[in-house]
Amino acid sequence: MSVTSDLVRRFQTARRDSSLAVLEGFHALKHALRFGAEVLEVIASNPQELERMAGELAPDLTGDLEKRVVAVPPDALAELAPQAPRTGVVAIARRPKVDVDEVLRDRRAAPLVLLEDPRTMGNMGACVRVAAAADAAGVFTTGSNDPWHPDALRGAAGLHFALPVAAVEGLPESDRPLVAIDPGGQELRSSELPSRAILAFGSERYGLSEALLGRADMRLGIQMRDGVSSLNLATAVAAVLFAQRL
Repeated sequence: MSVTSDLVRRFQTARRDSSLAVLEGFHALKHALRFGAEVLEVIASNPQELERMAGELAPDLTGDLEKRVVAVPPDALAELAPQAPRTGVVAIARRPKVDVDEVLRDRRAAPLVLLEDPRTMGNMGACVRVAAAADAAGVFTTGSNDPWHPDALRGAAGLHFALPVAAVEGLPESDRPLVAIDPGGQELRSSELPSRAILAFGSERYGLSEALLGRADMRLGIQMRDGVSSLNLATAVAAVLFAQRL
């Protein structure tokens, strides 16, 4: 038995569709449903195992999942996902629309994460996962990489649906203070982080651009052991976000 051509085509199309998101693995699907995603299709190679996992790890979603699942043979998942998840589950959901201006106007004390031209999809996803855990106001990215790429969604375990995540052309104007996380900045102290800040992080190799550094209201650096040149991007985001929560 093989996956129908229509099913393969739907998943291939969804990977290229900027209005859709492909979820790979149970945890990505679990978080998407828990945070209100409009899930259009759920495919499982072992519906009984999916039901067991849901009962153990997400009992709040069990009834919802049972009504959605379409079963396929285990070897068929490779036609739907380049790296078939061990949990045997893939799904398609609709991406929520993000109003960038509305996110910037959010009056909560929560910071907003800006990733300038991030290069690695998994790292982008890990940053979203950390930001969701820290209850950040959102995650914006610049550059050509789509923060909703399936690999980023996998790295975030589906937590893109827990907060606004969007690609932006550049840093929009707002009343939020811009804090550049930069090795040349002053030592990071939680008391120095202003409320509602935009926390800007550059790539591990190149750091932040001079243009963005020039706009910063403050530059702060994460102190590290001598000889260590940089932190993984998601680790740096975690360090700063949770420093602010202390």
